Amino acid sequence: MIEILINVGPRETRAALIEDGVVQEIFIEHVGRGRLVSNLYKGRVTRVLPGMQAAFVDIGLERTAFLHVDDIIGAPLEEAAAAPAAAAIDVRRLISPGEELLVQVVKDPIGSKGARLSTFITLPARYLVYLPAGEGVAVSAKIDDEAERVRLRALVSELRAGETGGGYILRTAAQGASVEALREDMDYLERLWQHVRGRAAVAAPGSVVHEDLHLALRLLRDELPRGVGAVRVDSADTYRRMSAFAEQFMPGASTRIELYDEARPIFALHGVEDEISRALERKVMLKSGGHLVIDQTEAMTTIDVNTGGYVGHRNLEETCFRTNLEAAEVIGRQLRLRNLGGIIIIDFIDMQAEAHRRQILAALERSLAGDRAQTRIVNFSPLGLLELTRKRTRESLAHLLCEPCRACEGRGFVKTAETVCNEIFRELLRQERAGGELLVLAHQTVVDRLLEAESATLAALRAQVGRAVRLQVEALYGVDQFDVVAL
Repeated sequence: MIEILINVGPRETRAALIEDGVVQEIFIEHVGRGRLVSNLYKGRVTRVLPGMQAAFVDIGLERTAFLHVDDIIGAPLEEAAAAPAAAAIDVRRLISPGEELLVQVVKDPIGSKGARLSTFITLPARYLVYLPAGEGVAVSAKIDDEAERVRLRALVSELRAGETGGGYILRTAAQGASVEALREDMDYLERLWQHVRGRAAVAAPGSVVHEDLHLALRLLRDELPRGVGAVRVDSADTYRRMSAFAEQFMPGASTRIELYDEARPIFALHGVEDEISRALERKVMLKSGGHLVIDQTEAMTTIDVNTGGYVGHRNLEETCFRTNLEAAEVIGRQLRLRNLGGIIIIDFIDMQAEAHRRQILAALERSLAGDRAQTRIVNFSPLGLLELTRKRTRESLAHLLCEPCRACEGRGFVKTAETVCNEIFRELLRQERAGGELLVLAHQTVVDRLLEAESATLAALRAQVGRAVRLQVEALYGVDQFDVVAL
């Protein structure tokens, strides 16, 4: 049983995808900071960088967006394919600074990086995706019935007979769709593309031409065809809009949308709030007593597997294997829940048996099977580390809900009070020749150590410099911050 819970607040909308009573994915959209992927903008090229084969484009966001040569219509791909591997397409042949163009966001801004753009526009509907610059008809690989693939391709090819330009992709939801439903989608997409072209012709650079659906409606469009049995929403207004959208674009699906109006918060069901809190922690406990430690950095995410309190019952190899097997089954869910992407390195506990390694790989592949994000497992490295990549298109849960610690600036650690005291002593010696009293401003913990454990050292320094040293607590300082001021 798959269901979606949607919580609508004054400044954010949150949704949870539940499978068999277990939270698998969390979606969050803040007011004014919604997802940008699939939005269309009128952009202006600000810089062209031949060395990177790319350009920076101003689309009205805080940071300029990135457009690679492979994502520009007109790139002579057949020429590039025929050229030697070392040859490269010159991006300056395709675009120039100051040029205005219609672009689509394919990856949200992440961290310090701007959005990723493409000029290959895609417009989705219920069953079809329209590609204005494409050609032909393609069918989703998830439709594995060959007879159905042939039927759908033939229907769309017949419906588009006589049309000039543009291609279509049949989505997974199109399986079993009637010719009337496909025709409605094609008519809708044609009207939408004409609307987009009209808006783009008059829009000012840096403005939005077309926005994708907001979170609640986007979940209906993308998730309902995947077998979702129920969608519960705790906002009457959002419920009405979702029902109207379903009646218009997804006939028969409106019966699966329910208004949740009970006193108990909707995210209390299935412990969603607790799951979000746990997903922001480094440590993930395993049922056996072992645990994972997940550290997310800008370059990659590392996952360390530990036996913890699990001591096993047979031998060390069996203990390691059982812990790794449980960890592999949990890691796939954690990647989805935390929305971790990019390079991921897993440090499983060392195993000697090659058969055990193969079973761990198979377990990890099973746990990733339901993940819609594209993943690729690279196998164990010579150091015993398992490498994989997961496509990253939006911010992780931690980046959405948290910010770097102001005390450690995101490093994850601060200097000890002892280290800071030693730095203060060196600074006092450096100020030895200055006249007047010396004032030390520091955190309460540091001042306490100077007055207690380091009191003898401080007294000796006072005598050595021949000057009075006064201590003052500065409430706004972190443990590793201090100042020595000559008065």
